[in-house]
Amino acid sequence: MSGHSKWKTIKNKKGKADAQRGKVFTKLARYITVAVREGGPDPNYNSSLATAIEKAKAQNMPNDNIDRAIKTGLAAASGENFETITYEGYGPGGTAFMVQCLTDNKNRTAADIRHYFTKNSGNLGTTGCVGYLFSRKGVISIELSDNIDEEALMMAALDVGAEDFETQDDSYEITTAPEDFIDVLNGLKESGYTDIKGDIMYIPATSVKVEDEESVKYLERLIDALEDCDDVQEVYHNWDMPEEEDEE
Repeated sequence: MSGHSKWKTIKNKKGKADAQRGKVFTKLARYITVAVREGGPDPNYNSSLATAIEKAKAQNMPNDNIDRAIKTGLAAASGENFETITYEGYGPGGTAFMVQCLTDNKNRTAADIRHYFTKNSGNLGTTGCVGYLFSRKGVISIELSDNIDEEALMMAALDVGAEDFETQDDSYEITTAPEDFIDVLNGLKESGYTDIKGDIMYIPATSVKVEDEESVKYLERLIDALEDCDDVQEVYHNWDMPEEEDEE
């Protein structure tokens, strides 16, 4: 089955702030540190840590940085309490947003997120207001190669629990239930597949085209502001971003 790449669609809808690699690595390090603190340092027994490590690798975070974050998690004071919160909101032009945060002060974070929406012609909503427009899925991307037999890869993916398999222009894309993501990813690696990227993400059921220039400007500013926030881990939305706006 072929269609629009979920990996590219989501990952290319990142704001300019995500191009600031140092900031991205800082957020990923926090994610790893909290995962270690809550579930231990072994990704084989801590699925949250395994997911965090895969997310970091997908962003080309150096192994030294990952190891350092794990050690920081082991040494961190138990008094620090972080929690994951997903905010939902309405963006300009009839768009919908899911904003995943990791925070030690939810009152501060909620106030900041509300400010970014309001300042950029949007509205922070209540839980469930737009969540039904998205599906939470694991997405695994493997670079297209003449050395890979498409049918064999599809069967291998389905055998280890994948829900769907698609061939894109330059990659194979495998979709899983969130709880099966790590098992499918590890199963494919054990089968010898390399150059794998994966993450658990919110995938919009449909995309919204925005033609109004002012709304586009507000959308870009909103995404930049959200992704520049230290407490924000991921920003997902259903804006059908024009090709010329895509980031590498």
